[in-house]
Amino acid sequence: MESGTLTFSRRIRGCMLGFSGLFLFLAVVLAQEPSPNVPDSAAQPVPGTNVSSSSAPKIAELKNNDEQAVRVKLGTGDLIEVNVYNVPELTTKARVGSSGDIYLPLIDYVHVDGLTQEEAQALIEKRLSDGGFVRNPHVTIFVDEAASQGVAVLGEVTRPGIYPDVADHKLYEIISEAGGFTSSASRTIAILRQNQAEPVRVTLPRNLADDTSGNVEIMPGDTITVPRAPIIYVVGDVGRPSGLLVDNGTLTVLQALALAGGTNHTAKLGGARVIRKGPAGVTEIKVEIKKMLEAKSPDVMLQADDILFIPVSGTRVLGARSFEAAMSMATMVGIYSVHP
Repeated sequence: MESGTLTFSRRIRGCMLGFSGLFLFLAVVLAQEPSPNVPDSAAQPVPGTNVSSSSAPKIAELKNNDEQAVRVKLGTGDLIEVNVYNVPELTTKARVGSSGDIYLPLIDYVHVDGLTQEEAQALIEKRLSDGGFVRNPHVTIFVDEAASQGVAVLGEVTRPGIYPDVADHKLYEIISEAGGFTSSASRTIAILRQNQAEPVRVTLPRNLADDTSGNVEIMPGDTITVPRAPIIYVVGDVGRPSGLLVDNGTLTVLQALALAGGTNHTAKLGGARVIRKGPAGVTEIKVEIKKMLEAKSPDVMLQADDILFIPVSGTRVLGARSFEAAMSMATMVGIYSVHP
C-alpha cells in the first residue's frame, strides 16, 4: 500500500514538472511576440526608410542640384565651399585663383578650373585618399558665387548686363536684379544655355505673380534675351496715329483702327493698305475697310511690324509712293502698349 502511494505521488510530481516546463516555454514565446498595440515599423525601425511628405521638395531640390553639378564648370573667381563627410575640420571656403587653383588643408593646391563640380569632388577625394589623410573620403562642393559664369541679361530690361552671383537663382529673380522689363518688352523671352543649340523659349504673363510656371531655373553661363514686343503701326488719316505694342496676342485691322482712335471723316477707306516686309521684300496689301465694317469681308489679321496706312480722301496716292509716305509717318507716331 505504501509503495502504491509513493508511485502515485511520483506521477503527480512528474505531471506538475511537465506543466511547469510548458508554461515556461509559452512565456518565452509570448515575450518574443510584439505588442498588438505597437505597429511593426515602430517595433523595428529601419534607418532611412521613413521619408515624410514634407521632405519631398527637398529631395527634388537635391536632385536639381546634382544635375546642376554635372553641367556647371568651375572657373576663375568662383567662391566654393568644400565639405568632407564626417570630417568637419576639413570644411573650407576657397576662391578659385587666376591660376585655376584652390588651396585646401593637407593636400595643398588643387587645380579645378574647367572641371565640373562632380569632377572636382572626385579629384579631391583621390588626393585625400592617396595621401592617407582620410579613408574612403566623400567630398561635396557647393558653389557660393559663380563669378566665372555669370548670367547675361540682354534686350528690353532696365539694366542689361552680366550678373555673376546667380547660384540657385530663378528667372524672375534675375529679371528683378536687372531692374525689370521696360515698357516695350515682349513677354516671350529666350534663354540660351551652354552646350545647347536651340534656346529655351518662355512666355510670361503680364503680371508675373499670376503664373509662376515660367519661373524656370537659371544656370551660370545662361544668356537671357528679352526682345522688343511686336509693333503694329497705324498711320495716315486716323484719330491717333500710333505704334501699338502687342506683347501677348494678335491684332486685326479693325482692332488696330479702334485703338488708334478710328478713321477721320476725311479718310479714304478704299485706299487703305497694309505695308508688310517679308523675305521677298516689301509688299502692299489692299484692305477693304468699308466692307469689313459692313461685315461683307473678313477682318484681316496683322503681323509684327505691319504698317496700316489710311490715306486722306481726295489726294492721289500712287502705289509706288504709298510705302514712302507710310514709313515717313511711322517714324513720328507715339508707341502704346496693347494687352489683348
